[in-house]
Amino acid sequence: MAAVPPICEFGWKAVDFSLQGIDGKTYGLREIAGPKGTVIVFMCNHCPYVRSIAGRLGDEARALRELGIGFAGINANDSSAYPEDSFENMKDFAREHGLDFPYLIDPTQQTAEAYGAVCTPDFYGFNTDLELQYRGRLDESKTTLVPNARRELFEAMSAVAETGHGPQDQIASMGCSIKWKAA
Repeated sequence: MAAVPPICEFGWKAVDFSLQGIDGKTYGLREIAGPKGTVIVFMCNHCPYVRSIAGRLGDEARALRELGIGFAGINANDSSAYPEDSFENMKDFAREHGLDFPYLIDPTQQTAEAYGAVCTPDFYGFNTDLELQYRGRLDESKTTLVPNARRELFEAMSAVAETGHGPQDQIASMGCSIKWKAA
């Protein structure tokens, strides 16, 4: 079932974390933050919304890093219920789609809870003060990639890199709901 996150809460401060990446390193905000901003995307391997944009996501992450924007993906899905989202499968997914940004696992789901993550993909764009400036979508693609779609995340984070502020008008991302562990 598709889920849609709430609109951007401008100025909300990023919450630090300590999560393992598929490269074996541990990352927190300090390691991910770029000199001109930071993007964190909650994502997974099995969601058709993520799968459709995976290649473009890697390209946009590289383009944003060139602008001084740090970038990371976090997988918080319950991999015991969704084995496709396992740590080992995260490595394969990143390799298959050319994702060269830190792809982190949130096994306790505490980071996803702290951020209020709703779906995969769920994008959070922060300025240099780690204040939320974007909670929109990559582009208009959903479960099928839209060729030549407007680069909404890139445009928003380019503005953040230049001015510290994101656009007032944002279209929320849409994706599969986070797969929470049973209580």
